[in-house]
Amino acid sequence: MLKTILAISGKPGLFKLVSQGKNMLIVESLSTGKRTPAYAHDKVISLGDIAIYTVDEDVPLTSVFETIKEKNDAKQVDVKSFKDDHEIRKYFKEILPDFDEDRVYTNDIKKVFNWYNLLVAAGITDFAEKEEETTAEENKDAE
Repeated sequence: MLKTILAISGKPGLFKLVSQGKNMLIVESLSTGKRTPAYAHDKVISLGDIAIYTVDEDVPLTSVFETIKEKNDAKQVDVKSFKDDHEIRKYFKEILPDFDEDRVYTNDIKKVFNWYNLLVAAGITDFAEKEEETTAEENKDAE
């Protein structure tokens, strides 16, 4: 599911991939539903391609979102309730205990929480399930 959800540098929020055109993508904002083009010069990245640095190996964002969902009972994270950066990092450590504290900045953690909140607000709460189903279907097709 997260493969079709995109973050575009310079544009706030998250976008759902609607269609591809010549030298551009047609995307729809998750928060407003407004469709806009994303051109080849825009830095576009799929949430399915993002991973968080840990001490051992990188953890896919889908796994981090699943852990946040379990910890918050599928509710949004109240980022404003944290008093300072130390509290945010402490809370994130409960979600991903072995994240690399030198390479994962507080702004990155806030962005993960904001993305999670946007997805929950848009009704997207199946982060890993869909991808596992897709993988299972691909394995069936390969046989």
